[in-house]
Amino acid sequence: MSHQGRGNAIIAAVVLVVCMEVLLRCEVAQGSNFIVGDAGGWTFGVSGWPNGKSFKAGDILGNVQLYPPGIHNVVVVGKADHDNCNVPNGAKTYTSGKDSISLAEGPNYFICGIPGHCQAGVSIAVTAN
Repeated sequence: MSHQGRGNAIIAAVVLVVCMEVLLRCEVAQGSNFIVGDAGGWTFGVSGWPNGKSFKAGDILGNVQLYPPGIHNVVVVGKADHDNCNVPNGAKTYTSGKDSISLAEGPNYFICGIPGHCQAGVSIAVTAN
């Protein structure tokens, strides 16, 4: 029995070492949180806010009160709709003011769908690597 007990202990130790090695080599995919517009939030003139910032896929935009509900919204759009301030039918629209939006890899485009707001700069284009 003592040989079997020692063998089980060795197997357990090997399994533990292998598990620790796997855990140490794996990165936990956690994104950074960005408050769009910083202290100003999602408002007029925010379109330049992403300039000079680095974003990664999985980063979160939002997490705090970005805008008063009913005053603005956030619509996820494609490049052409972003550039033309167009809200396509069926577009994902956030309205809570406390939205949390995870960035996809590549370009991400957002506009305010309230008439005239996108044209006044309530829109951003963010590229996540």
